[in-house]
Amino acid sequence: MRHKSIDDSVRAALEQYFLDLDGTDPHAVHAMIIQAVERPLLDVVMKRAEGNQSKAAEWLGINRNTLRRKLVDHKLLP
Repeated sequence: MRHKSIDDSVRAALEQYFLDLDGTDPHAVHAMIIQAVERPLLDVVMKRAEGNQSKAAEWLGINRNTLRRKLVDHKLLP
């Protein structure tokens, strides 16, 4: 059985989003998608990295300070 790729899941969600708009023009789709995806991405990666920000930043391919800022922005740090 083939598992859906992340790409497949995103495409399906976007197709449904546009159907749900029912002809209404979308607004700021890029920002909406980044916001919707970034928080759960950070949450899951931090859990898998057992809270190790250096490891999580490496896995994500971003600077640790950037990761920390994003964690604060998404209220994933106390």
